[in-house]
Amino acid sequence: MKTIQSIFGTVILSLFLLTSCSSDDNTIIIDNMPDFSGTFSQQDQMGRPAVNTVFVSSANKDAFNTTIPSQQNAAFQSMFQTNLTALSPAFANPGDQNALGQDAAAFTGLLATDVLNVSLDGTTTFFDGTNVLTGRALADDVITVELLLIFGGEDFMENPNLSDDHVDANDKPFLSSFPYLATPW
Repeated sequence: MKTIQSIFGTVILSLFLLTSCSSDDNTIIIDNMPDFSGTFSQQDQMGRPAVNTVFVSSANKDAFNTTIPSQQNAAFQSMFQTNLTALSPAFANPGDQNALGQDAAAFTGLLATDVLNVSLDGTTTFFDGTNVLTGRALADDVITVELLLIFGGEDFMENPNLSDDHVDANDKPFLSSFPYLATPW
């Protein structure tokens, strides 16, 4: 206990001495402007959660993460398709489709361009039964939707054990006003 009191006393004394000091011209300079100088590079992107994680091989992570989205389809779609057909029994046969009516090539073309599309004049949702990939609401179960599109087949009924993460709610309710996210516990 004496050690804590000694440390506390030293901190208080130091603060007193630092605040008691003054400069010759009594000017206080506070630099609180952000510093944007330097070279910046994109390190990761995750427009659609888990897509990058599942479909991009470890050897290609850096290349994928630094490729601009408009060039991702041409560069990575074939790798995505190879990984999808190896991973999902729902795309095991030529002509197999998901519930969006997309075969492996069309679906992986959509996934390889890793952006989150947003509808400016309609419903914003990852999937609500009618609207698909028109944005993302906080409460959208994004991982289950992705699992359904990857493993669920034409009617979401194939491979039921692979088509749901069984996480059906947030740990705390979202707020009805900004910032919408619940406070940490």
